[in-house]
Amino acid sequence: MGARAGEIAGHEPRAVQKALALLEAVAQLGSGATARDIAAHAGIPQATAYRLLNLLTADGYLVRIADLSGFALGRRTRQLAGAAEPDPVDHHAVLEELREQVRFGIHLASFAGSRVRLVDRDPDHELSGENTIAAHLHASAIGKVLLASRPDLVPPSLRRVTSSTITDFGALRTELDAVRRTGSAREVDEVRAGRSAVAVPVHDAQNAVTGCLAAIGKTGRLAVDDPELTDLLRSCAARVGGRVPA
Repeated sequence: MGARAGEIAGHEPRAVQKALALLEAVAQLGSGATARDIAAHAGIPQATAYRLLNLLTADGYLVRIADLSGFALGRRTRQLAGAAEPDPVDHHAVLEELREQVRFGIHLASFAGSRVRLVDRDPDHELSGENTIAAHLHASAIGKVLLASRPDLVPPSLRRVTSSTITDFGALRTELDAVRRTGSAREVDEVRAGRSAVAVPVHDAQNAVTGCLAAIGKTGRLAVDDPELTDLLRSCAARVGGRVPA
C-alpha cells in the first residue's frame, strides 16, 4: 500500500540524507568541486549523486560554476546558513540603554591604528575638544586606554593642555600601568578644566583593544572612582565588543 498524500515514503528520508550529504560535501570541497569528487566525498553512487545534484541545482541549493565543470553552494543554501546565525548586536541600541541609566555623556571611540575616532557620540551631551583628545592622547581617559594597549604611541614630549595635564613620563607610566591593571582610565580637568571622564576598553574576539567606551561629565558631578559607573561601562563594552565600527 502506497504512502498517503502528505506522508513521507520509505525511501524519501534516505534521499534527503543523501542530498544533505552532497551539500556538505560541496561546502567542504569548495567551489568548483566536480560531480565525481562530490559523490566520492559523500560516499554516494555516482548515478544517484548526479540525479540529486541536478535536483539541488534546479531548486537553487547548488549552482554550476561558469565553465560547467563543477558545483558551488547556491543562494538558497546561503540563505539557510544566514538564518542560522544570531542577529548581530546593534551597538547604538546598547549605548542608548546605558544613556538612559546615567546622566553623563556616553561616547564610543574606535582605535584605527594610532588614530582615535568617535563613532557614536551622545546626542544629548555635546563633546567639545575632540581634536585635542585625538592629538594629545596622554591628556584624556580615551587616549590613556589606547596608550595602555599601545605604549609605543606615547609621544616623545607631553604637552600641557591644562594645568592638570600629566607632563611627567614617570607619572604617565604609573597611570598607564593602573589602566592595564584595573581595566579603566580616568581624566580630571586634563583636557578641559571642569570636565572629568572614565573610559574602559572595548575588546574584539581575540581580546585586542579596538576602542573604548567613555562617560564624560562635569568635574564634581562625575566621580571617576565610582565603581557602579565603571561596572556599567564595562558591561556595556562587553556587549559591543567586536562590533565597533573602524
